[in-house]
Amino acid sequence: MAAAMMAAAEQEASKGGGGRNRGGVQRVEGKLRASVEKGEYYEAHQMYRTLFFRYMSQGKHVEARELMYSGALLFFRHSQQNSAADLSMLVLESLEKSDAKVTDELLENLAKVFSLMDPNSPERVAFVSRALKWSSGGSGKLGHPKLHQLLAITLWKEQNYCESRYHFLHSTDGEGCANMLVEYSSSRGYRSEVDMFVAQAVLQFLCLKNKTSASVVFTTYTQKHPSIEKGPPFVQPLLNFIWFLLLAVDGGKLTVFTVLCEQYQPSLKRDPMYNEYLDRIGQLFFGVPPKQTSSYGGLLGNLLNSLMGTGEDDDAEDGQEDSSPIELD
Repeated sequence: MAAAMMAAAEQEASKGGGGRNRGGVQRVEGKLRASVEKGEYYEAHQMYRTLFFRYMSQGKHVEARELMYSGALLFFRHSQQNSAADLSMLVLESLEKSDAKVTDELLENLAKVFSLMDPNSPERVAFVSRALKWSSGGSGKLGHPKLHQLLAITLWKEQNYCESRYHFLHSTDGEGCANMLVEYSSSRGYRSEVDMFVAQAVLQFLCLKNKTSASVVFTTYTQKHPSIEKGPPFVQPLLNFIWFLLLAVDGGKLTVFTVLCEQYQPSLKRDPMYNEYLDRIGQLFFGVPPKQTSSYGGLLGNLLNSLMGTGEDDDAEDGQEDSSPIELD
């Protein structure tokens, strides 16, 4: 039975020359779906792989991608995680080897597959790394902001707040980031640290030259967090510092920035990374020359570089360089 289905499926795959043969793809999908429904998972998986390479060798990248995507969803529905993950990687391979343009639909498809993968599987880590690389056009950037946003939302739903925050930082969704941080702080944080959750996010957004999201995350977080009294001004000095800092960034006056950092040193000493972030913000928005040597090396230096990129001559709009999402937190 499996051999007969394979022969029929391959026959469909070989039809149509160079043109798209969506009807043929649908017939193939029907045969494969029937095989999966009968529990013939191994046979179906091998048929999908055979058809993938047949389509790719014929230059039918769209057909290959669509067949692998529908197959992955089918295997996920039948709790066949390994087969589903394998076909998901083939979806990426079809994108990498074709000239497919990045579209919202493709990004949503990739995010959908990501959301269905076992959160603890090594395949998921490999998948997201390749998906982000493809979405950036292979330019060495950290990935398309829309894909980062979709990944962040999935991780938020899984209550994986640390990695969700990383992806929100590389999106343009300051409001979504703030809402996640409110939940994160309320469920996992100390009441005495409610200001630190948003301060870190604002400083990191600014290090990535994303002034708009920095402002949005601060406004939304301070308005919605149940433990923060309405402001400005705020009861917490650190929140007042962030409020003044955002105003200073808009004004661009170095003297204001310098005095602000001096006056709020007691609050800034609560986290040794704050002054490191502010050094970078000074360079980006106030023309401060970079220090000859950083006061932090090793792990902290690597963390800072992973967030904001290491090249001093970086003139990209978002300041992003290629790095691992694991290092940020």
